[in-house]
Amino acid sequence: MVGTLVKYFQQGGPVMWPLLACAILGTTFVIERAWALFQAGRKSEEFMARIQDALLQERSLRHARQLCDRYNLPVARILKAGLIKHGTSDEEIEKAIEIAITHELARLERGLGVLASVSNVAPLFGFLGTVTGMIKSFGELAQAGLSNPGRVAAGISEALITTAAGLFIAIPVLMAYNFYSSRIQRFILDMETAANLLLESYAVIESSGAGAEAPRAAASQG
Repeated sequence: MVGTLVKYFQQGGPVMWPLLACAILGTTFVIERAWALFQAGRKSEEFMARIQDALLQERSLRHARQLCDRYNLPVARILKAGLIKHGTSDEEIEKAIEIAITHELARLERGLGVLASVSNVAPLFGFLGTVTGMIKSFGELAQAGLSNPGRVAAGISEALITTAAGLFIAIPVLMAYNFYSSRIQRFILDMETAANLLLESYAVIESSGAGAEAPRAAASQG
């Protein structure tokens, strides 16, 4: 198997080197983003269930703050930003949450631009190899005519190998990019749900007069 790949790599010509770089780069970021997104959503449902209990049933902002510190999750950091601003105006709380969401999105989307570039550039390198291979074939055909078909076939083989390599690299990278993008959209929905939950909990706690001690403790810690 390895020997066959090495043989194809040699037959593909010089364009195979940038294609190899695309393959290494794409594989690296596919694995890195898979691990990062797995970590980001590993205990998200558990956290959301516990934070709902703390805010809606216990009405304890102190407990909610402790849960945010315990879970290293994007949604937890979003809620912590809003909890720190408790006692200020709604506009300041919403602004703090929006800033936190922007930072978390930047962290989640890191590397997606590389995947998008690889999925676009790899087929172009493949097409470049197609062109150079066909130029090589026609050049050999012009010099040797049909007396040496092997030399002509070498250029055609180079053209087909580079095209196949470019598509072979681009297709899985593009699939990973689309999958990760859909996962990030789910994270965004969770963040927005958590932010709305926090704001509604503030309104309930303040209207009932419950949890007055907890907000002051949370504000003093922030």
